[in-house]
Amino acid sequence: MPRSHHGGRHELGQNFLIHRPTIDRIAGLTASTRGPILELGAGDGALTLPLARLRRPFTAVDIDEHRVARLARAVPGVRVSVGDALTVPIAAPVIVGNLPFHLTTPILRRLLAEPGWLDAILLVQWEVARKRAGVGGGTMMTAQAAPWFGFELHGRVPARAFSPMPSIDGGILAIRRRPRPRVRESERRAYDAFVRFAFTTRGGSIGAAVRAACGGDHGAATRALQEAGVASRALPRSVGAEQWPILWRGVRSGRLRA
Repeated sequence: MPRSHHGGRHELGQNFLIHRPTIDRIAGLTASTRGPILELGAGDGALTLPLARLRRPFTAVDIDEHRVARLARAVPGVRVSVGDALTVPIAAPVIVGNLPFHLTTPILRRLLAEPGWLDAILLVQWEVARKRAGVGGGTMMTAQAAPWFGFELHGRVPARAFSPMPSIDGGILAIRRRPRPRVRESERRAYDAFVRFAFTTRGGSIGAAVRAACGGDHGAATRALQEAGVASRALPRSVGAEQWPILWRGVRSGRLRA
C-alpha cells in the first residue's frame, strides 16, 4: 500500500488488530450501547466490518488516506473519511477505537473534555487501561473524571493480537458518562484543583490534603474522610473513584463553614 502523506506505519503508530476474540469482544460491548457510532483509527477495518453489521449510523475515520479509500469501497454502507483522532469532531454518542498507543493519553484527555458522547469502547495500552479502571491504584486523571464518568476494564489483549506486534499488551477500556454527575458542573474547576493538589503534594497523605483543603479545620476534614470511608494516612492513589466525589462534598462543606 502507498505511504500516507502523514508518514508510514511507525510515524502513525499503527498496530492493526488481528485477534478474532478481541474483535468479537469489542463488537459485543458496542452492541450493548445505543445510537450512532464513531470509530477512531479504523485502519484496515478489523472493527469496522463487524460494527457495520449492527446496522446503526456509523462513521469511521483514519488518518491514512489510502486505507480510507480502500475501506470505503469495502463497506459502502459506512461513512469513511480521513480524520485525526485528536481533532476530528466527536459527533456521535458511541465512540469506538483501537487507539495508537503513543497517543492514548492525549486522545483520552480530549474525549473526557468533550460533551455529548455517552459510551466509549477503546483498545489502549494495558497500563493505561488498568490505571484508568483503578486496578492497582488510581490516577489523577481518573479521579478528576470520576464524578462524570465510570471506567471498566474488559480484559487484557496480548501483543500478539496486533500486526505488527508491539512491545506491550493492550487492554479494553469501557467508559460511560454518568447520567447524573456526582459533582456539579459549576464546581468542576475547584474539584479538579482539589484532586490535583492531593496528587501533587510531595509525600502527602489524603488526610493532609483534605485538612488543607478545609482550611485547617480538623473536624471538617475528619468528617469528610469518615463519610468517604478513607483512612487519613492513605495515599491519593488508593482512594477509589466512588470516594472522590464524597470527599469533595465534605471539603466543600468545610469551606462553606469556614
